[in-house]
Amino acid sequence: MRIKFTLFLFSLVATSVLFAQGERYLDQVFDEVEVTSNVKYGENFTALFIPVLGTMVKQPLVMDVYQPAGDTVKSRPLVVYLHTGNFLPIRTNLGLTGTKTDSATVEVCTRLAKMGYVVASADYRLGYNPLAPTQPERALGLINAAYRGLQDTRTCIRFFKKDFSELGDNYGVDTSRIVVWGEGTGGYISLAAATLDDFNEVLTTTTPAGKFLTDLNGDGQPDPMLHPSTNGDIYGTTTVVWPGDPLGAIPAGDTMCLANHVGYSSDFHMTVNMGGALADISWLEADGIPMITFQVPLDAFAPYESAILRVPGTNDAIIEVQGGLMNITTANNLGLNDAFNEVDDMYTEAARAASARAGHDYQEGLYPFVRGLNMFGLPEGSPWNWWQPSVWDTIPHPRPPMGFEGASFHQISLLQNADMSAEKGRAYIDTIVGYYAPRAFAALGLGTSTNVTNLDRTEVGFSVGPNPSAGLLRMQSDSKNPMLRARIVDISGKTVWYHHHLNVSQYEVNHQGLSPGMYILEVGFDEGTVVEKIMVE
Repeated sequence: MRIKFTLFLFSLVATSVLFAQGERYLDQVFDEVEVTSNVKYGENFTALFIPVLGTMVKQPLVMDVYQPAGDTVKSRPLVVYLHTGNFLPIRTNLGLTGTKTDSATVEVCTRLAKMGYVVASADYRLGYNPLAPTQPERALGLINAAYRGLQDTRTCIRFFKKDFSELGDNYGVDTSRIVVWGEGTGGYISLAAATLDDFNEVLTTTTPAGKFLTDLNGDGQPDPMLHPSTNGDIYGTTTVVWPGDPLGAIPAGDTMCLANHVGYSSDFHMTVNMGGALADISWLEADGIPMITFQVPLDAFAPYESAILRVPGTNDAIIEVQGGLMNITTANNLGLNDAFNEVDDMYTEAARAASARAGHDYQEGLYPFVRGLNMFGLPEGSPWNWWQPSVWDTIPHPRPPMGFEGASFHQISLLQNADMSAEKGRAYIDTIVGYYAPRAFAALGLGTSTNVTNLDRTEVGFSVGPNPSAGLLRMQSDSKNPMLRARIVDISGKTVWYHHHLNVSQYEVNHQGLSPGMYILEVGFDEGTVVEKIMVE
Protein backbone atom coordinates (compact mmCIF):
# COMPACT_ATOMS: atom_id res chain seq x y z
CA MET A 1 0.00 0.00 0.00
CA ARG A 2 2.86 2.37 0.82
CA ILE A 3 4.41 1.77 -2.63
CA LYS A 4 1.12 2.43 -4.40
CA PHE A 5 0.58 5.67 -2.51
CA THR A 6 4.15 6.83 -3.21
CA LEU A 7 3.61 6.22 -6.91
CA PHE A 8 0.33 8.12 -6.75
CA LEU A 9 1.99 11.04 -4.97
CA PHE A 10 4.81 11.14 -7.54
CA SER A 11 2.29 11.08 -10.37
CA LEU A 12 0.22 13.81 -8.75
CA VAL A 13 3.23 16.09 -8.28
CA ALA A 14 4.35 15.45 -11.86
CA THR A 15 0.96 16.48 -13.22
CA SER A 16 0.23 19.39 -10.88
CA VAL A 17 -0.89 22.61 -12.48
CA LEU A 18 1.38 25.62 -12.64
CA PHE A 19 1.10 27.70 -9.47
CA ALA A 20 4.10 29.97 -10.02
CA GLN A 21 3.20 33.43 -11.35
CA GLY A 22 -0.34 32.26 -12.09
CA GLU A 23 -2.08 29.09 -13.03
CA ARG A 24 -3.15 28.14 -16.52
CA TYR A 25 -6.94 28.17 -17.03
CA LEU A 26 -7.32 30.14 -13.77
CA ASP A 27 -5.14 33.18 -14.43
CA GLN A 28 -4.01 35.11 -17.48
CA VAL A 29 -0.62 33.46 -18.02
CA PHE A 30 -0.09 34.73 -21.60
CA ASP A 31 0.61 38.34 -22.53
CA GLU A 32 -0.55 38.23 -26.14
CA VAL A 33 -3.36 36.65 -28.14
CA GLU A 34 -3.45 35.67 -31.82
CA VAL A 35 -6.79 36.22 -33.58
CA THR A 36 -7.66 34.62 -36.91
CA SER A 37 -10.69 36.45 -38.29
CA ASN A 38 -13.60 35.14 -40.36
CA VAL A 39 -12.69 31.47 -40.34
CA LYS A 40 -15.43 29.60 -42.20
CA TYR A 41 -16.92 26.82 -40.07
CA GLY A 42 -19.85 25.96 -42.34
CA GLU A 43 -22.54 27.43 -44.59
CA ASN A 44 -26.29 27.58 -44.50
CA PHE A 45 -29.36 29.49 -45.68
CA THR A 46 -30.48 32.67 -43.96
CA ALA A 47 -33.85 34.43 -43.96
CA LEU A 48 -32.20 37.82 -43.42
CA PHE A 49 -32.54 38.96 -47.04
CA ILE A 50 -36.07 37.70 -47.73
CA PRO A 51 -37.59 41.22 -47.34
CA VAL A 52 -35.29 42.47 -50.13
CA LEU A 53 -34.65 39.47 -52.39
CA GLY A 54 -37.75 37.41 -51.64
CA THR A 55 -35.79 34.21 -51.03
CA MET A 56 -33.50 32.42 -48.62
CA VAL A 57 -29.81 33.08 -49.33
CA LYS A 58 -26.87 30.80 -48.66
CA GLN A 59 -24.17 32.42 -46.54
CA PRO A 60 -20.86 31.32 -45.03
CA LEU A 61 -20.86 30.77 -41.28
CA VAL A 62 -17.75 32.43 -39.86
CA MET A 63 -15.94 32.89 -36.57
CA ASP A 64 -12.94 34.68 -35.09
CA VAL A 65 -10.56 32.22 -33.41
CA TYR A 66 -8.54 33.45 -30.42
CA GLN A 67 -5.43 31.53 -29.30
CA PRO A 68 -2.72 32.28 -26.73
CA ALA A 69 0.38 33.55 -28.54
CA GLY A 70 3.44 31.37 -28.11
CA ASP A 71 1.57 28.50 -26.50
CA THR A 72 3.30 25.11 -26.65
CA VAL A 73 0.37 23.07 -25.33
CA LYS A 74 -1.26 21.20 -28.20
CA SER A 75 -4.55 20.19 -26.59
CA ARG A 76 -6.52 23.13 -25.17
CA PRO A 77 -10.15 23.42 -24.01
CA LEU A 78 -12.43 25.23 -26.45
CA VAL A 79 -15.00 27.95 -25.75
CA VAL A 80 -17.57 28.68 -28.48
CA TYR A 81 -18.77 32.24 -27.73
CA LEU A 82 -22.16 33.41 -29.05
CA HIS A 83 -22.82 37.16 -29.14
CA THR A 84 -26.07 38.97 -28.40
CA GLY A 85 -28.30 40.81 -30.94
CA ASN A 86 -31.90 39.55 -31.06
CA PHE A 87 -31.28 37.73 -34.38
CA LEU A 88 -31.15 41.04 -36.24
CA PRO A 89 -28.23 43.11 -37.54
CA ILE A 90 -26.77 45.79 -35.33
CA ARG A 91 -28.92 48.96 -35.27
CA THR A 92 -31.80 47.12 -36.90
CA ASN A 93 -32.09 45.44 -33.50
CA LEU A 94 -32.42 48.94 -31.95
CA GLY A 95 -29.04 48.52 -30.28
CA LEU A 96 -25.33 49.04 -30.82
CA THR A 97 -24.31 45.51 -29.85
CA GLY A 98 -24.89 42.30 -31.77
CA THR A 99 -21.69 41.23 -33.53
CA LYS A 100 -18.80 38.86 -32.90
CA THR A 101 -16.59 41.92 -32.38
CA ASP A 102 -18.67 43.68 -29.71
CA SER A 103 -16.46 45.27 -27.06
CA ALA A 104 -17.54 42.88 -24.28
CA THR A 105 -17.28 39.89 -26.60
CA VAL A 106 -13.70 40.73 -27.57
CA GLU A 107 -12.81 41.36 -23.92
CA VAL A 108 -14.10 38.00 -22.68
CA CYS A 109 -12.60 36.07 -25.60
CA THR A 110 -9.23 37.75 -25.15
CA ARG A 111 -9.13 37.05 -21.43
CA LEU A 112 -10.01 33.39 -21.91
CA ALA A 113 -7.32 33.00 -24.57
CA LYS A 114 -4.75 34.60 -22.25
CA MET A 115 -5.72 31.93 -19.71
CA GLY A 116 -4.85 29.20 -22.21
CA TYR A 117 -8.19 28.51 -23.91
CA VAL A 118 -8.95 28.42 -27.61
CA VAL A 119 -11.99 30.65 -28.16
CA ALA A 120 -14.25 30.81 -31.21
CA SER A 121 -16.38 33.95 -31.38
CA ALA A 122 -18.97 32.63 -33.80
CA ASP A 123 -21.49 34.40 -35.98
CA TYR A 124 -24.77 32.58 -36.50
CA ARG A 125 -27.60 33.18 -38.95
CA LEU A 126 -29.76 36.24 -38.39
CA GLY A 127 -33.13 37.14 -39.83
CA TYR A 128 -36.83 37.36 -39.08
CA ASN A 129 -39.42 40.03 -39.69
CA PRO A 130 -40.08 42.07 -36.50
CA LEU A 131 -42.58 44.18 -38.49
CA ALA A 132 -44.77 41.29 -39.65
CA PRO A 133 -48.44 42.30 -39.43
CA THR A 134 -49.50 39.89 -36.67
CA GLN A 135 -47.97 38.76 -33.39
CA PRO A 136 -48.15 35.02 -34.33
CA GLU A 137 -46.14 35.77 -37.48
CA ARG A 138 -43.53 37.72 -35.52
CA ALA A 139 -43.31 35.00 -32.86
CA LEU A 140 -43.02 32.29 -35.52
CA GLY A 141 -40.19 34.17 -37.21
CA LEU A 142 -38.24 34.63 -33.97
CA ILE A 143 -38.63 30.98 -32.92
CA ASN A 144 -37.39 29.86 -36.33
CA ALA A 145 -34.40 32.23 -36.05
CA ALA A 146 -33.51 30.77 -32.67
CA TYR A 147 -33.70 27.26 -34.13
CA ARG A 148 -31.25 28.24 -36.87
CA GLY A 149 -28.91 29.65 -34.22
CA LEU A 150 -29.08 26.33 -32.38
CA GLN A 151 -28.17 24.45 -35.56
CA ASP A 152 -25.25 26.80 -36.30
CA THR A 153 -23.82 26.42 -32.79
CA ARG A 154 -23.75 22.66 -33.15
CA THR A 155 -22.28 23.01 -36.64
CA CYS A 156 -19.41 25.03 -35.13
CA ILE A 157 -18.72 22.32 -32.55
CA ARG A 158 -18.64 19.66 -35.25
CA PHE A 159 -16.25 21.77 -37.33
CA PHE A 160 -13.63 21.59 -34.60
CA LYS A 161 -14.14 17.87 -34.15
CA LYS A 162 -13.76 17.34 -37.88
CA ASP A 163 -10.68 19.56 -37.92
CA PHE A 164 -9.16 17.47 -35.14
CA SER A 165 -9.92 14.15 -36.87
CA GLU A 166 -9.48 14.93 -40.57
CA LEU A 167 -7.92 18.31 -41.24
CA GLY A 168 -4.72 18.29 -39.20
CA ASP A 169 -5.88 19.69 -35.85
CA ASN A 170 -5.17 23.28 -36.88
CA TYR A 171 -6.38 24.81 -33.62
CA GLY A 172 -4.99 22.43 -30.97
CA VAL A 173 -8.40 21.79 -29.42
CA ASP A 174 -9.17 19.15 -26.81
CA THR A 175 -12.52 17.95 -28.16
CA SER A 176 -13.38 16.35 -24.81
CA ARG A 177 -13.44 19.78 -23.12
CA ILE A 178 -15.78 22.16 -24.95
CA VAL A 179 -17.77 25.04 -23.44
CA VAL A 180 -20.59 26.94 -25.17
CA TRP A 181 -20.82 30.48 -23.78
CA GLY A 182 -23.74 32.70 -24.78
CA GLU A 183 -24.48 36.36 -24.13
CA GLY A 184 -28.02 37.75 -24.32
CA THR A 185 -29.56 36.17 -27.41
CA GLY A 186 -26.52 33.89 -27.50
CA GLY A 187 -27.42 32.82 -23.95
CA TYR A 188 -30.81 31.59 -25.17
CA ILE A 189 -28.98 29.56 -27.83
CA SER A 190 -26.35 28.17 -25.44
CA LEU A 191 -28.99 26.96 -22.98
CA ALA A 192 -31.03 25.35 -25.76
CA ALA A 193 -27.92 23.63 -27.11
CA ALA A 194 -27.11 22.33 -23.62
CA THR A 195 -30.56 20.88 -22.99
CA LEU A 196 -32.48 20.05 -26.20
CA ASP A 197 -31.38 16.59 -27.34
CA ASP A 198 -34.63 15.27 -28.86
CA PHE A 199 -36.87 17.26 -31.21
CA ASN A 200 -39.98 15.65 -29.68
CA GLU A 201 -39.28 17.70 -26.55
CA VAL A 202 -40.18 20.80 -28.56
CA LEU A 203 -43.68 19.44 -29.03
CA THR A 204 -44.10 18.20 -25.45
CA THR A 205 -43.04 21.29 -23.50
CA THR A 206 -44.60 21.76 -20.09
CA THR A 207 -44.32 25.43 -19.12
CA PRO A 208 -46.88 25.87 -20.51
CA ALA A 209 -47.74 22.79 -22.52
CA GLY A 210 -47.73 23.23 -26.28
CA LYS A 211 -46.01 26.63 -26.28
CA PHE A 212 -44.44 25.88 -29.68
CA LEU A 213 -47.81 25.26 -31.30
CA THR A 214 -49.90 27.96 -33.00
CA ASP A 215 -52.76 28.17 -35.49
CA LEU A 216 -50.83 29.04 -38.64
CA ASN A 217 -53.55 28.62 -41.26
CA GLY A 218 -56.60 29.77 -39.32
CA ASP A 219 -58.37 26.40 -39.25
CA GLY A 220 -58.62 26.36 -35.46
CA GLN A 221 -56.07 23.54 -35.12
CA PRO A 222 -52.63 23.98 -33.51
CA ASP A 223 -49.69 23.61 -35.86
CA PRO A 224 -46.03 23.18 -34.80
CA MET A 225 -43.88 26.25 -35.26
CA LEU A 226 -40.98 23.95 -36.11
CA HIS A 227 -40.56 20.53 -37.69
CA PRO A 228 -37.47 18.59 -38.77
CA SER A 229 -39.00 17.89 -42.18
CA THR A 230 -39.09 21.61 -42.95
CA ASN A 231 -36.54 23.21 -40.62
CA GLY A 232 -33.96 20.44 -40.52
CA ASP A 233 -33.00 18.42 -37.45
CA ILE A 234 -31.90 20.03 -34.18
CA TYR A 235 -28.23 19.51 -35.07
CA GLY A 236 -28.19 20.97 -38.59
CA THR A 237 -27.18 17.67 -40.16
CA THR A 238 -30.06 17.29 -42.63
CA THR A 239 -30.79 19.20 -45.83
CA VAL A 240 -34.47 20.11 -46.29
CA VAL A 241 -36.58 22.08 -48.78
CA TRP A 242 -39.43 24.34 -47.68
CA PRO A 243 -42.77 22.99 -49.02
CA GLY A 244 -44.65 26.27 -48.62
CA ASP A 245 -45.49 28.61 -45.78
CA PRO A 246 -49.13 29.10 -44.71
CA LEU A 247 -48.20 32.69 -43.91
CA GLY A 248 -46.34 33.22 -47.18
CA ALA A 249 -43.15 34.47 -45.54
CA ILE A 250 -40.81 31.96 -47.19
CA PRO A 251 -41.17 30.84 -50.82
CA ALA A 252 -41.84 27.17 -51.51
CA GLY A 253 -38.73 25.37 -52.75
CA ASP A 254 -36.27 27.37 -50.67
CA THR A 255 -33.62 25.43 -48.74
CA MET A 256 -34.15 25.88 -45.00
CA CYS A 257 -31.23 23.83 -43.73
CA LEU A 258 -28.02 22.60 -45.31
CA ALA A 259 -26.20 19.67 -43.70
CA ASN A 260 -22.69 20.41 -42.35
CA HIS A 261 -20.04 18.02 -41.00
CA VAL A 262 -22.34 15.01 -40.80
CA GLY A 263 -21.02 12.10 -38.78
CA TYR A 264 -19.50 14.10 -35.93
CA SER A 265 -21.00 14.60 -32.49
CA SER A 266 -22.43 17.97 -31.47
CA ASP A 267 -21.89 17.25 -27.77
CA PHE A 268 -20.13 19.68 -25.45
CA HIS A 269 -19.35 19.62 -21.77
CA MET A 270 -20.33 22.86 -20.01
CA THR A 271 -22.42 25.94 -20.73
CA VAL A 272 -22.27 29.57 -19.61
CA ASN A 273 -25.15 32.02 -19.96
CA MET A 274 -24.91 35.80 -19.58
CA GLY A 275 -28.38 37.32 -19.60
CA GLY A 276 -30.29 34.67 -21.57
CA ALA A 277 -32.98 32.17 -20.59
CA LEU A 278 -34.08 28.60 -21.33
CA ALA A 279 -36.93 28.02 -23.75
CA ASP A 280 -38.44 25.32 -21.54
CA ILE A 281 -37.39 23.98 -18.14
CA SER A 282 -38.59 20.47 -19.07
CA TRP A 283 -35.54 20.17 -21.37
CA LEU A 284 -33.27 20.23 -18.30
CA GLU A 285 -32.64 16.62 -17.31
CA ALA A 286 -30.42 14.51 -15.06
CA ASP A 287 -28.02 13.58 -17.89
CA GLY A 288 -27.25 17.25 -18.58
CA ILE A 289 -24.01 19.21 -18.25
CA PRO A 290 -22.76 21.79 -15.71
CA MET A 291 -24.07 25.30 -16.22
CA ILE A 292 -23.27 28.80 -14.98
CA THR A 293 -25.55 31.82 -15.31
CA PHE A 294 -24.85 35.53 -14.78
CA GLN A 295 -28.05 37.53 -14.69
CA VAL A 296 -29.60 40.78 -13.49
CA PRO A 297 -32.75 39.73 -11.58
CA LEU A 298 -34.71 42.69 -13.02
CA ASP A 299 -33.68 41.96 -16.64
CA ALA A 300 -36.68 42.81 -18.84
CA PHE A 301 -35.70 40.44 -21.65
CA ALA A 302 -34.71 37.33 -19.70
CA PRO A 303 -36.83 36.54 -16.63
CA TYR A 304 -35.05 35.53 -13.44
CA GLU A 305 -37.63 32.83 -12.77
CA SER A 306 -40.41 32.20 -15.33
CA ALA A 307 -42.23 34.76 -17.47
CA ILE A 308 -43.20 35.66 -21.02
CA LEU A 309 -40.25 36.59 -23.23
CA ARG A 310 -40.61 40.07 -24.69
CA VAL A 311 -38.56 41.29 -27.64
CA PRO A 312 -36.40 44.41 -27.18
CA GLY A 313 -37.76 47.38 -29.10
CA THR A 314 -41.10 45.92 -30.18
CA ASN A 315 -41.95 44.50 -26.71
CA ASP A 316 -43.68 41.60 -28.49
CA ALA A 317 -44.79 38.75 -26.23
CA ILE A 318 -43.35 35.49 -27.62
CA ILE A 319 -43.38 32.46 -25.29
CA GLU A 320 -42.91 31.76 -21.59
CA VAL A 321 -39.26 31.07 -20.75
CA GLN A 322 -37.30 30.23 -17.62
CA GLY A 323 -34.35 32.23 -16.30
CA GLY A 324 -31.31 31.89 -14.08
CA LEU A 325 -32.83 31.25 -10.66
CA MET A 326 -35.18 28.53 -11.87
CA ASN A 327 -32.65 26.94 -14.22
CA ILE A 328 -29.73 26.77 -11.81
CA THR A 329 -31.91 25.64 -8.89
CA THR A 330 -33.20 22.82 -11.08
CA ALA A 331 -29.70 21.99 -12.33
CA ASN A 332 -28.42 21.78 -8.75
CA ASN A 333 -31.32 19.57 -7.69
CA LEU A 334 -30.38 17.24 -10.55
CA GLY A 335 -26.73 17.24 -9.45
CA LEU A 336 -25.42 18.82 -12.65
CA ASN A 337 -23.26 21.36 -10.80
CA ASP A 338 -21.85 19.06 -8.11
CA ALA A 339 -18.32 19.60 -9.48
CA PHE A 340 -18.59 23.27 -8.49
CA ASN A 341 -19.05 22.45 -4.80
CA GLU A 342 -15.30 22.18 -4.23
CA VAL A 343 -14.80 25.86 -5.15
CA ASP A 344 -14.66 28.28 -2.25
CA ASP A 345 -13.13 31.69 -2.96
CA MET A 346 -13.85 35.40 -2.87
CA TYR A 347 -16.14 35.18 -5.91
CA THR A 348 -18.18 32.46 -4.22
CA GLU A 349 -18.52 34.66 -1.15
CA ALA A 350 -19.54 37.61 -3.35
CA ALA A 351 -22.14 35.47 -5.14
CA ARG A 352 -23.58 34.39 -1.78
CA ALA A 353 -23.89 38.03 -0.72
CA ALA A 354 -25.47 39.00 -4.05
CA SER A 355 -27.97 36.13 -3.74
CA ALA A 356 -29.01 37.41 -0.31
CA ARG A 357 -29.58 40.87 -1.81
CA ALA A 358 -31.65 39.22 -4.56
CA GLY A 359 -33.83 37.64 -1.85
CA HIS A 360 -32.92 33.97 -2.13
CA ASP A 361 -30.41 31.40 -0.92
CA TYR A 362 -27.21 30.99 -2.89
CA GLN A 363 -27.41 28.53 -5.77
CA GLU A 364 -24.04 27.21 -6.92
CA GLY A 365 -23.48 28.29 -10.51
CA LEU A 366 -25.68 31.41 -10.32
CA TYR A 367 -24.20 34.88 -9.94
CA PRO A 368 -26.92 37.56 -9.71
CA PHE A 369 -25.90 41.11 -10.56
CA VAL A 370 -28.33 43.06 -8.39
CA ARG A 371 -29.08 46.43 -9.98
CA GLY A 372 -31.95 48.87 -9.52
CA LEU A 373 -33.74 50.87 -12.18
CA ASN A 374 -31.65 53.39 -14.09
CA MET A 375 -32.21 57.14 -14.56
CA PHE A 376 -34.88 56.39 -17.17
CA GLY A 377 -36.77 54.18 -14.73
CA LEU A 378 -35.83 51.08 -16.73
CA PRO A 379 -34.06 47.83 -15.73
CA GLU A 380 -30.69 47.02 -17.26
CA GLY A 381 -29.90 43.44 -18.20
CA SER A 382 -26.35 43.54 -19.60
CA PRO A 383 -24.16 45.89 -17.54
CA TRP A 384 -21.01 44.25 -18.98
CA ASN A 385 -21.63 45.81 -22.43
CA TRP A 386 -20.19 49.02 -23.85
CA TRP A 387 -19.65 50.55 -27.29
CA GLN A 388 -18.06 53.47 -29.11
CA PRO A 389 -20.79 55.36 -31.01
CA SER A 390 -19.99 56.42 -34.56
CA VAL A 391 -21.32 59.45 -36.44
CA TRP A 392 -24.01 57.15 -37.86
CA ASP A 393 -25.17 56.31 -34.34
CA THR A 394 -25.92 59.94 -33.47
CA ILE A 395 -28.60 60.46 -36.15
CA PRO A 396 -32.30 59.91 -35.32
CA HIS A 397 -33.39 56.31 -35.35
CA PRO A 398 -36.00 55.57 -38.06
CA ARG A 399 -37.93 53.20 -35.77
CA PRO A 400 -37.55 54.36 -32.17
CA PRO A 401 -39.61 52.87 -29.33
CA MET A 402 -42.80 54.72 -28.42
CA GLY A 403 -42.06 57.81 -26.38
CA PHE A 404 -38.54 58.25 -27.73
CA GLU A 405 -39.28 59.69 -31.15
CA GLY A 406 -36.29 61.59 -32.53
CA ALA A 407 -33.81 59.70 -30.37
CA SER A 408 -30.59 58.47 -31.97
CA PHE A 409 -29.28 54.90 -32.10
CA HIS A 410 -26.86 55.77 -29.30
CA GLN A 411 -29.56 57.35 -27.10
CA ILE A 412 -31.87 54.38 -27.55
CA SER A 413 -29.06 52.00 -26.60
CA LEU A 414 -28.41 54.00 -23.44
CA LEU A 415 -31.95 53.22 -22.28
CA GLN A 416 -30.71 49.70 -21.48
CA ASN A 417 -27.26 50.70 -20.17
CA ALA A 418 -27.41 54.31 -19.07
CA ASP A 419 -23.94 54.59 -17.50
CA MET A 420 -22.15 52.26 -19.89
CA SER A 421 -18.38 52.60 -20.14
CA ALA A 422 -15.36 50.42 -20.82
CA GLU A 423 -14.35 50.71 -17.16
CA LYS A 424 -17.76 49.55 -15.94
CA GLY A 425 -17.96 46.72 -18.49
CA ARG A 426 -14.50 45.39 -17.65
CA ALA A 427 -15.30 45.49 -13.92
CA TYR A 428 -18.27 43.19 -14.49
CA ILE A 429 -16.17 40.94 -16.73
CA ASP A 430 -13.59 40.71 -13.93
CA THR A 431 -16.27 39.08 -11.81
CA ILE A 432 -17.66 36.95 -14.64
CA VAL A 433 -14.31 35.42 -15.56
CA GLY A 434 -13.22 35.17 -11.92
CA TYR A 435 -16.35 33.21 -10.98
CA TYR A 436 -16.23 31.03 -14.11
CA ALA A 437 -12.56 30.04 -14.08
CA PRO A 438 -12.29 27.75 -11.03
CA ARG A 439 -15.64 26.13 -11.79
CA ALA A 440 -14.61 25.27 -15.33
CA PHE A 441 -11.25 24.11 -13.94
CA ALA A 442 -13.10 21.67 -11.68
CA ALA A 443 -15.89 20.56 -14.04
CA LEU A 444 -13.62 20.05 -17.06
CA GLY A 445 -10.73 18.53 -15.13
CA LEU A 446 -8.21 21.10 -16.33
CA GLY A 447 -5.48 20.46 -13.75
CA THR A 448 -3.20 18.59 -16.16
CA SER A 449 -0.35 21.00 -17.00
CA THR A 450 3.12 19.56 -16.31
CA ASN A 451 4.88 22.85 -15.55
CA VAL A 452 5.50 23.07 -11.78
CA THR A 453 8.21 24.18 -9.37
CA ASN A 454 8.12 22.13 -6.17
CA LEU A 455 9.09 24.00 -3.01
CA ASP A 456 10.26 22.75 0.35
CA ARG A 457 8.02 23.99 3.16
CA THR A 458 11.00 25.72 4.81
CA GLU A 459 11.50 27.97 1.76
CA VAL A 460 8.21 29.74 2.45
CA GLY A 461 7.83 29.05 6.18
CA PHE A 462 4.83 26.82 5.54
CA SER A 463 3.15 24.76 8.23
CA VAL A 464 -0.15 22.90 8.41
CA GLY A 465 -1.94 21.24 11.29
CA PRO A 466 -3.27 19.47 13.12
CA ASN A 467 -2.40 16.44 11.05
CA PRO A 468 -4.34 14.14 11.41
CA SER A 469 -7.25 16.57 11.46
CA ALA A 470 -10.84 16.08 12.60
CA GLY A 471 -12.47 19.04 10.89
CA LEU A 472 -10.39 22.21 10.84
CA LEU A 473 -7.00 22.47 9.13
CA ARG A 474 -4.82 25.52 9.81
CA MET A 475 -2.30 26.65 7.18
CA GLN A 476 0.37 29.28 7.72
CA SER A 477 3.33 30.76 5.81
CA ASP A 478 5.77 33.58 6.48
CA SER A 479 4.53 37.08 5.70
CA LYS A 480 6.92 37.51 2.74
CA ASN A 481 5.45 34.44 1.01
CA PRO A 482 1.64 34.59 1.11
CA MET A 483 -0.37 31.55 0.05
CA LEU A 484 -2.01 32.34 -3.28
CA ARG A 485 -4.25 29.30 -3.73
CA ALA A 486 -4.79 25.84 -2.32
CA ARG A 487 -6.56 22.61 -3.11
CA ILE A 488 -7.15 19.19 -1.54
CA VAL A 489 -7.02 16.11 -3.77
CA ASP A 490 -8.26 12.64 -2.82
CA ILE A 491 -6.44 9.37 -3.37
CA SER A 492 -8.01 8.96 -6.84
CA GLY A 493 -6.68 12.35 -7.97
CA LYS A 494 -10.04 14.16 -7.76
CA THR A 495 -10.03 17.71 -6.41
CA VAL A 496 -12.41 17.82 -3.42
CA TRP A 497 -11.75 21.38 -2.18
CA TYR A 498 -10.34 24.42 -3.92
CA HIS A 499 -9.71 28.06 -3.05
CA HIS A 500 -8.43 30.44 -5.72
CA HIS A 501 -7.27 34.02 -4.94
CA LEU A 502 -6.17 33.45 -1.32
CA ASN A 503 -3.18 35.84 -1.00
CA VAL A 504 -2.93 35.38 2.79
CA SER A 505 -0.37 34.09 5.27
CA GLN A 506 -2.93 32.32 7.50
CA TYR A 507 -6.00 30.37 6.52
CA GLU A 508 -8.32 27.77 8.07
CA VAL A 509 -9.90 25.02 5.96
CA ASN A 510 -13.13 23.46 7.22
CA HIS A 511 -13.14 19.93 5.78
CA GLN A 512 -15.93 18.36 7.84
CA GLY A 513 -17.61 17.14 4.64
CA LEU A 514 -14.64 14.95 3.65
CA SER A 515 -14.60 11.22 4.27
CA PRO A 516 -11.85 9.89 6.58
CA GLY A 517 -8.64 8.94 4.80
CA MET A 518 -5.47 10.19 3.16
CA TYR A 519 -5.45 13.33 0.96
CA ILE A 520 -2.95 15.58 -0.77
CA LEU A 521 -2.83 19.29 0.04
CA GLU A 522 -1.32 21.55 -2.65
CA VAL A 523 -0.58 25.15 -1.73
CA GLY A 524 0.54 27.60 -4.39
CA PHE A 525 3.02 30.41 -3.84
CA ASP A 526 4.56 32.97 -6.15
CA GLU A 527 7.61 30.77 -6.75
CA GLY A 528 6.00 27.34 -6.83
CA THR A 529 3.98 24.75 -4.92
CA VAL A 530 4.21 22.98 -1.58
CA VAL A 531 2.70 19.49 -1.57
CA GLU A 532 1.76 17.81 1.74
CA LYS A 533 0.07 14.56 2.73
CA ILE A 534 -2.76 15.08 5.21
CA MET A 535 -4.93 12.62 7.12
CA VAL A 536 -8.63 13.31 7.74
CA GLU A 537 -10.13 11.47 10.71
